[in-house]
Amino acid sequence: MPDRGGGPTGPRIRVGRPSRRVRTLLMTLGVLAVLGMAFTMFAGFWTDWLWYRSVNYSSVFTTTLWTKIGLFFVFGLLMALAVGFNIWLAHRLRPPLSAMSMEQQNLDRYRMGIAPYKKWLLLGVTSLVGLIAGASASGQWRTWLMWVNGVPFHQKDPQFHLDVSFYAFDLPWYRFLLGFGFAAAILSVIAAALTHYLYGGLRVTSPGARATAAATGHLSVLLGIFVALKAVAYWLDRYGLAVKSSDFKATDNWTGLRYVDANAYLPAKTILFCIAVICALLFFATLWRRTWQLPVIGFGLMVLSAILIGGLYPAIVQKFQVQPNEQAKEAPYVEKNLKATRDAYGIDDAKVDEYAGKSNTTDKTKLRDDANDAASIRLMDPNVVSPTFQQLQQIRNYYAFPTNLDVDRYGKDGKDGKDQDTVIGLRELNLNGIPKNNWINDHFRYTHGYGVVAAKGTEVDSQGRPVFTESDLPSKGDLGTYQQRVYYGEKTTAYSIVGGPQKEIDYSDDTGEKTFSYTGKSGVNLSNPINRAAYAVAFNEPQILYSGAIGEGSRILYNRTPKQRVEAVAPWLTIDGDAYPAVVGGKIQWIVDAYTTTNGYPYASRTTLGDTTADSLTATNNSRAVVAQQNQVNYIRNSVKATVDAYTGEVKLYQWDTKDPVLKTWMKAFPGTVESKADISDDLMAHLRYPQDLFKVQRELLSRYHVEDAQTFLSGSEVWQVPDDPTNKSGNAVPPYYLSMKMPDQSSQVFSLTTTFTPNGRDNLSAFMTVDAEAGTGDYGKIRILKLPTNTTVNGPKQVQSQFNSKPDIAETISLLSRGDSEVEYGNLLAVPLDGELLYVEPVYVRGGGLKYPLLRKVLVTYGGTSAFEDTLGAALNKVFGADGATTKPPSDEGDTTTPPPTSTNPTVQAALNDAQKAFDAGQEALNKQPIDWEAYGKAQKDLEAALKRAEDAQAAADKSGGSGDKAGDKARSSPSPSSSPSG
Repeated sequence: MPDRGGGPTGPRIRVGRPSRRVRTLLMTLGVLAVLGMAFTMFAGFWTDWLWYRSVNYSSVFTTTLWTKIGLFFVFGLLMALAVGFNIWLAHRLRPPLSAMSMEQQNLDRYRMGIAPYKKWLLLGVTSLVGLIAGASASGQWRTWLMWVNGVPFHQKDPQFHLDVSFYAFDLPWYRFLLGFGFAAAILSVIAAALTHYLYGGLRVTSPGARATAAATGHLSVLLGIFVALKAVAYWLDRYGLAVKSSDFKATDNWTGLRYVDANAYLPAKTILFCIAVICALLFFATLWRRTWQLPVIGFGLMVLSAILIGGLYPAIVQKFQVQPNEQAKEAPYVEKNLKATRDAYGIDDAKVDEYAGKSNTTDKTKLRDDANDAASIRLMDPNVVSPTFQQLQQIRNYYAFPTNLDVDRYGKDGKDGKDQDTVIGLRELNLNGIPKNNWINDHFRYTHGYGVVAAKGTEVDSQGRPVFTESDLPSKGDLGTYQQRVYYGEKTTAYSIVGGPQKEIDYSDDTGEKTFSYTGKSGVNLSNPINRAAYAVAFNEPQILYSGAIGEGSRILYNRTPKQRVEAVAPWLTIDGDAYPAVVGGKIQWIVDAYTTTNGYPYASRTTLGDTTADSLTATNNSRAVVAQQNQVNYIRNSVKATVDAYTGEVKLYQWDTKDPVLKTWMKAFPGTVESKADISDDLMAHLRYPQDLFKVQRELLSRYHVEDAQTFLSGSEVWQVPDDPTNKSGNAVPPYYLSMKMPDQSSQVFSLTTTFTPNGRDNLSAFMTVDAEAGTGDYGKIRILKLPTNTTVNGPKQVQSQFNSKPDIAETISLLSRGDSEVEYGNLLAVPLDGELLYVEPVYVRGGGLKYPLLRKVLVTYGGTSAFEDTLGAALNKVFGADGATTKPPSDEGDTTTPPPTSTNPTVQAALNDAQKAFDAGQEALNKQPIDWEAYGKAQKDLEAALKRAEDAQAAADKSGGSGDKAGDKARSSPSPSSSPSG
């Protein structure tokens, strides 16, 4: 082999150290890499701080940050000290190594190898465990803040008679401390045992004693601490039974004690606590006895007791005491669960009334009139007509409307102060529609949407299009003057840089593009080069650092969706899935409902928010899903109403539930972040509503917890379910609908949130549920349930839809409507209580082949087994009730469907037709008044009929005399009078 080191056969190769230049280069690169990593970390921290300061919630950032830092250092230091001290103590208690066995000779190499680095090794080990423990502890900042700021619920659990705050705020913190103690004890035992073994205190193969007396005493104390912690765990487990989830056939996610818990597990935990205390004392006693015999025996007895007392005995009690007579045994505990669950979810005051399910009224005319008074039937489905808004009001491709519009209340015509259901949406920025995508266009030129578009919920025009009350660009209509620019919205997810030298596209009209420069104080100023560098790193966009489009006054806007902003400034809240816009005080405000929750309410059954709030809308539009979908909770309150200004991005939090102890706890932790309920303006109050996600949680719970009798609850005979959406084939639950309607015990219509129930596994109707959704009213939040009799069958939504589709005439019409490229879309199937039965109404839209947006073409109505499928709601109601159109209130959704009088060249005929036109106009004016002027309408009808008769007679006379005339007489004879027209 050649001599690689050199020799007589060849030159010797020298491997020298790198040159000074190379070393300097490597050191420079290393320093730059470290500085780069440090600045990257700094950029994330700095941009967060700047953002919180820009929204005036810097206290949230600092409180959270200092809490995390405090927990990190305290618990990281405690863990490091615990492990480090036991390593040091084990090393200090090492035996002299005079007689070396083969095992010790092998270990001696390791001892010699680490001898020069013992201090560094100790520091490294303790630092590593300290960092891990500190990072884990910092994640418990919510638990710490709730424990240290907790306020009492002033409600006690029925088993231990402790305030609910103990379970909601105290017990989670105690469990964290216990878990930390277990981790510290286990790591200390492992570290001490390894050190004793390395230095001869523990022996595996050497002859003689396996452990020195010092090692025995040290490890026994550590094991005694572990067992003592186990005793504490047994004691806390006693209270944990009140918030323990378990499988129970009566309901999913049962929480609280059952018979076996109270009579087997509870005494078992107490006995195991005593055994663990005795066992811990035996371990501590080895400091004097220097033997493990008694502690090992005690530990074995504890394990055996845990198996027999904690596992086998409860199983025997369940098998031989509970199962043979389950209802009698479990009934007292079910009653506790019923009460606690109804309290925790705010459904304890739900009013359940019996509902006949059958009408006894024979006067069809009265029923027809009552149908108009029962509800303002909303024909504009906000979940269907978004493409219609898009087509008619998008104006420019770089604007877009959300997939699902919202329902709010605004005064009719903006004048008489009476509210009507209104479908509303914002014309938000759509970056996908920008003519030429580049960095300047995406982030500097196209920065905001523009204007509100609103339409009457109960009306359409003669072509089936929405009747807009606010439209065009700039928007104008009934909403008055307001700041129309939308810089913050549900579709605004990209950052924008505004206020600098680069002008923004404001909107376009016939005269061309209008430019604008943002004047608000929102966002973070980029004039500072450090800020620019930080955002260039944070957004991974180097152009922010050197772009000439950024200058004095430039501000960067980000975190621009309403839910993002509220969640950021209040990370302790759970955000509702549907933020909605409203024009309030000359501004567009996004209104966001937020919840306080806990999963520590004793005896209250748990629910998973994501599963409970899922429906056919969230299945197709994930942006409507509740934040923190997988959170399991057993207490929820709509404690906060938040607003986000669409122009400035300003976030305000208002205390809504003034009694909620969870909110009071967080207000103590973050003082000054939540404003008083009294600060809500009247204008804002008029647009607040009951939130959908809370309603969906409550309806899911009420499907079982509407009963208050334990025996009925256990039998399961009264279990309901939320039906699947019959208009959507996704198989998901029907969403709740906002609707102004009147329940049987109400004297007038109230803006409400409604839903239906069917029996478990069946399709017929079992109940109808509403909640008063109009904020500021005395009955806001009042839940009403109409329970239908179990001995009769009332059609549920799926059956009604099936009947609609199966009727030959309706099926034939739908087939005709869907011919060619046309597509039929079903709107919301609305149910309204009416004289003991349910009136179902469903708008039917057609999306034509040439038109890519749906238009209302038909209305389905059913009542008492009779169905109608007509062009207008009024005609469908007339047909269902068999009522004379002239005697019933004309619906407001049909627009101008009555044929106006024709014209003529004959002066006599034309004079009569002019009178007919005046009478026609007078009748329409009377119909548009609120309330309708029936006296004036009747007089106009008579005048119109008389004028048409005069025109007919004059035309007939002219024809007999051979005078010149046109077809006006024929038209007059064929023109339907208002009394026989569909709008009558």
